[in-house]
Amino acid sequence: MKLVVVSAGLSVPSSTRLLGDRLAAAVGRRAPAEVQVVELRDLAVEIAHNFTSGFPGRNLSAALDAVTGADGLIVVTPVFSASYSGLFKSFFDVLDKDALAGKPVLIAATGGTARHSLVLEHAMRPLFAYLRAVVVPTGVYAASEDWGAEGLDDRIERAAGELAALMTGLSASRPVSRPVKDDFTVVPFADQLAALSPPEAGRLR
Repeated sequence: MKLVVVSAGLSVPSSTRLLGDRLAAAVGRRAPAEVQVVELRDLAVEIAHNFTSGFPGRNLSAALDAVTGADGLIVVTPVFSASYSGLFKSFFDVLDKDALAGKPVLIAATGGTARHSLVLEHAMRPLFAYLRAVVVPTGVYAASEDWGAEGLDDRIERAAGELAALMTGLSASRPVSRPVKDDFTVVPFADQLAALSPPEAGRLR
């Protein structure tokens, strides 16, 4: 399986990239996957040119192909003005509108304060619902104070488990069901009708 991490972090090192890496590692512990990271920072110029020319550059084209061909996605953005970054949105604007249909996606974001945690539900989840992706129930938001604190690891593990389950086509909690043996005989409708009809000799004329 192929897992692609789309990171919109701008700094080096980046807490956004770090969160993406931790999520990918947690998924990898549950399902074997080849991980590829797409750093949008390196594609900013090509994304801008794509809007004016209508054609992606070589690196952007490779990134779009990777996302389209992935079995699952982890998308991570820093929060700007209480929403996802413009670079993050621009990348998905140039992606083909059907590329994410039915694809499992884990949404995550980083910010300076916990007050922006609702960006996951108010901005990111509607975006990927519009793109017809299958967004896992648990989103992961990491504020500055969350690093090294209790709670972040639990959210990472829970979200990773949900994504791994979708990628492998298995339910995270439902036991494997056994096939049910058929113990009845199917009688064709014509035969049932004939059995209900009175014998020819006994009919009134």
